[in-house]
Amino acid sequence: MNAARRILLLLAVPVLLIAAWWVATAGSLNFFWPPLSQIAGAFGETWFTGRFTSDVLPSLARLLAGFLAAVLLGVGLGVAIGSSRTLRGLLEPVLEFFRAIPSPVLVPILMLFAGIGNGMKVLVIVSGCVWPVLLNTVEGVRAVDEVLRDTARSYRFSRRSRLLHLVLRGASPQIAAGARQALSIGIILMVISEMFAASNGLGFTIIQFQRSFAIPQMWTGIILLGLIGIVLSMLFRLAEARLLSWYTGLRTAQREG
Repeated sequence: MNAARRILLLLAVPVLLIAAWWVATAGSLNFFWPPLSQIAGAFGETWFTGRFTSDVLPSLARLLAGFLAAVLLGVGLGVAIGSSRTLRGLLEPVLEFFRAIPSPVLVPILMLFAGIGNGMKVLVIVSGCVWPVLLNTVEGVRAVDEVLRDTARSYRFSRRSRLLHLVLRGASPQIAAGARQALSIGIILMVISEMFAASNGLGFTIIQFQRSFAIPQMWTGIILLGLIGIVLSMLFRLAEARLLSWYTGLRTAQREG
């Protein structure tokens, strides 16, 4: 019963919004605001007749590559910076400077150094996704209990054991929070990177639809991006729940206690 109620609550708002959109545009004659029924009718023909493999899959591959590279880079640098007060003091002003620069501004610069291929698009995604992972990792590492650190040293844990079982495990909830933020940023940057000198991808195709005044098809691309965001968010939540099951169980036991 609880599961059915949760599903009902999750679907209630999306269903209401879709119904409102359908009713509001049912008799629309506005060229730029076509009826939702027309958009829905164009969805399958637009994306499942070749564009899925030529545009959607390459976009997702670039997003996955950029996201994973940002997570690895952010966690690696975050652990090093969070573990060293000296390194943190030296790099913090530089990190704040680069973090304040919007990633889309870097696209022309990255094009000069990396060209206009897939490498540039992946670098754009990395340049925006790395910051939430890095900063959350730094804070997570700094928050690891000093008593646990001292205990690990007393028992002569190796550096590798301390890193894997104490530092990374203790910081993992905040690392996951940073990765969740990075995923949503990555989807945005995936689209932006494909709007510059691209020949395929979701961003490129949506812009082509807009320029050729294929408005229903343009709307289908926007809806597809939203659906991709939902699916990726659900997959991330499933992975997070599995990897952080120990943390969820600990929080539950603390609340019940």
